[in-house]
Amino acid sequence: MSDDPRSLVYRLLNNIRRVIVGKDDAIELALIALLCKGHVLIEDVPGVGKTTLAASLAKSLDCSFGRIQFTPDIMPSDITGFTMCNMKTGEMEFKPGVVMAQILLADEINRTSPKTQSSLLEVMEEGQVTVDGTTYQLPQPFMVLATQNPIDFVGTYPLPEAQMDRFFLRIRIGYPTIEEEMDVLGRHSGQESPIKSLQSVAGAVEVMEMQSHVGSVYSSPEARNYVATIAAQTRQHQALQLGISPRGAIALLRSAQASAVLAGRDYVLPDDVRRMALPVLCHRLVLTPEARMKGVTAEQVMSDVLATVPVPGKVS
Repeated sequence: MSDDPRSLVYRLLNNIRRVIVGKDDAIELALIALLCKGHVLIEDVPGVGKTTLAASLAKSLDCSFGRIQFTPDIMPSDITGFTMCNMKTGEMEFKPGVVMAQILLADEINRTSPKTQSSLLEVMEEGQVTVDGTTYQLPQPFMVLATQNPIDFVGTYPLPEAQMDRFFLRIRIGYPTIEEEMDVLGRHSGQESPIKSLQSVAGAVEVMEMQSHVGSVYSSPEARNYVATIAAQTRQHQALQLGISPRGAIALLRSAQASAVLAGRDYVLPDDVRRMALPVLCHRLVLTPEARMKGVTAEQVMSDVLATVPVPGKVS
C-alpha cells in the first residue's frame, strides 16, 4: 500500500471531526463500512446531523459524488438512468442517472415509494445497473450513504427487509451533550458552515487499497465460529420472525476485520465482533408481532443473544 491503512483512516476521521462534533463512534462506523465496501444507513430524528455526516465523508474523499433528495414523486429512472432517442443520429442513447457516482447520498430514502427504493437493490448488491436490458458497471469504489427518519414520522415508507439486508450497517447519531452543542453553535456562528471549507484527504486509489487490506486481517476458526454461533442463535430466538442471513454473518466478520485495522491489529478478537454486532446486525432482524406489541427492540434481542453465546477464551 502507498500508506498505512490506519493512518489513512485517522486522516479521514480527523477531517470529518472538523464538522461533526463528539460523534467519533458514528464516524468510525461509517469508515468501517467504507473499508468493507459496504453501504450505510444513517437513521435518526431530524436535525442531528445525518446528512452532514454523509456529506462530510463524501467531501473527504476525492471521488465523484451524487446526491438525490428522495420524495414521493421520484422515479426509478431518476436514479438508474434511462435510454432515449438521439434526434440527430436516430440512435438510442443511455442517459446516466445520479447513481453513476462513486459516493451516492440518498437523502431521506424512506420518503420515496417502495418501487423507487427497490431500484437500488441491484446497485447496492452487484455494483451495476441494468437499464432496458443493458448492464452498466458503476465506478469504483462505490458506496451508498442513505439517511432516513424513523418510520413513525408522517409521509414515510418502511424499507423492505431485502433492502435493509443490503445495508452493511446502521448508524444512529443521537443528540449532543450540552458541551458538544456549545461547540457546534460556536462553529456555526460565523458566516460560513464548516463543511464548506472541507477538503478531500484521500483519493479513490487509496480507498481501494484500504479495502483490499481488510481481507488480509486474520480471523481464527474460533472467531469465525463465534460469528456463526451468534447468527445461528438469532434464527432460534423466540422474539424473532427472521434472524441473521449468511450475508449478515459475512458482514459481521468483515466489520470485525475492519475494526481490528482501526485498532492497529492484523487479527480479529472477540471484542471486535461484539463491538460490531449491534450496528451490523440489528437492522436485519425482524421481530415477531408479539414481540413488537410488547415493545421489544432489536437491540434488546441482540444484546440477549450476545449475553448467551460464550465468548471464545482463546483466539489462535
